[in-house]
Amino acid sequence: MKAAILQLNVSDDPRANLVVTRAMLSDAAAQGAEFVCTPEVSNCISTNRDHQQRVLHHESSDPTLAALRGDAAALGIWVLIGSLGLKTDDADGRFANRSFLIDPNGDIVAKYDKIHMFDVQVTPTETWKESAAYRPGSRAMLARTPFAAVGMTICYDIRFPELYQALAEAGAQVFTVPAAFSPVTGAAHWHSLLRARAIETGCFIIAPAQTGTHASATHKTRDTYGHSLVVSPWGEIVLDAGTDAGVFLFDLDVAQTDAARAKVPSMSHKRAFDGPA
Repeated sequence: MKAAILQLNVSDDPRANLVVTRAMLSDAAAQGAEFVCTPEVSNCISTNRDHQQRVLHHESSDPTLAALRGDAAALGIWVLIGSLGLKTDDADGRFANRSFLIDPNGDIVAKYDKIHMFDVQVTPTETWKESAAYRPGSRAMLARTPFAAVGMTICYDIRFPELYQALAEAGAQVFTVPAAFSPVTGAAHWHSLLRARAIETGCFIIAPAQTGTHASATHKTRDTYGHSLVVSPWGEIVLDAGTDAGVFLFDLDVAQTDAARAKVPSMSHKRAFDGPA
């Protein structure tokens, strides 16, 4: 199966971002991609919660979701919208960070709310508290499609191997890990974490990422690491997109999952144990 990653450099303007994303989606389909994946927060990157309240929408009325569903149907392709920032009805006003898998009819096959929130102090001057703006999800999601069983995750989830183990044990063959990774943690950990999750489970990893400095006309900008990756079930890096925004195609051969698991069937070797004391 021919698939594609869209590596994006979105701003805090969802309308402008959508124009770029739709053009890249059409380009990927024209090159033969049957499955196209976008990064985390494909609609808007912003560090200002008031601005997000002004420009974000509820799922039922979100223009990005509606447009990309329409494009999936028009192009006859599968689309993973890595995630969208969406309004919720929560009393505290927090948003959802929600991933969508769209089929070639434009229907939502599955959706997943990011479980693990990026609440960290990366450096003395770089602190993030994602949970202040986004409410965490609580349910893992395995989407069964004609081409693969897809375990849906988002960004910071990659540091929690128990989620990937549970999805693999439920039948996942492919993990999607859309991200907007910090340049500091990206340089240190991104490649290692993604390869580790692939090796531990014998699953493909598809990790479309945001990249570069994200423009804002009204408030502080932020930077992301880029380097969208595809990792084989054997832990080999099939694709590294570097730091330029663009469309990146690759071959998705799910048969490699069975081959990797046959060589090292560690998933079937788990044993219960006592302790530690």
